[in-house]
Amino acid sequence: MSADEPIRDAATVVLVRRDGGVPRVLMGQRGAGAVFMPSKYVFPGGGVDAGDLPGDASMLDPACISRLAGGATPPGALATAALRELLEETGQSFSPGSARLRYIFRAITPRGRPRRFDARFFLAEAGTLATDPEDFAGASDELSHLHWIGLPEARALDLPFVTEVVLAEVTNLMAGGTQPGVPFFDNSGPVPTFRRIT
Repeated sequence: MSADEPIRDAATVVLVRRDGGVPRVLMGQRGAGAVFMPSKYVFPGGGVDAGDLPGDASMLDPACISRLAGGATPPGALATAALRELLEETGQSFSPGSARLRYIFRAITPRGRPRRFDARFFLAEAGTLATDPEDFAGASDELSHLHWIGLPEARALDLPFVTEVVLAEVTNLMAGGTQPGVPFFDNSGPVPTFRRIT
């Protein structure tokens, strides 16, 4: 594969469930035959489709919209793609107008990978789901072993590196920590860089 593999915009949902007093996140396992990240445990997400445009930014607060702005894909399309992927891969959805997404992370896949994505990660609370959080009957077969898992237990799974980093960020936020800007692992150029989007 060429190092110049096209980079596709993508969106991912880190869905957090707080019932029982311990935060848990929803994760699933990619198939062993998948081209991208086979057998790894991940959050539901995927590439932005044409049908996600122009999208709906109403579930984003102004700070998130500002941090997402400036790219080729509008903030509303990224948010719409995130919720579409959540529905497709887990069967979970929110009532109209009830979803609130917080932009918490961005990462561009390094060169040399069979697929490359410019992925934005959104944190969402499961408390306003319109669906039963235990019911995955409507999920596609893209992710298997869908389940809710505590943050320490999740970090012991077979995870992509970026998912490990996102989990650390979520753990900090769930403990009441702050974010001095959205962390951004930028592998778009020949030299990987890390910065924060403020």
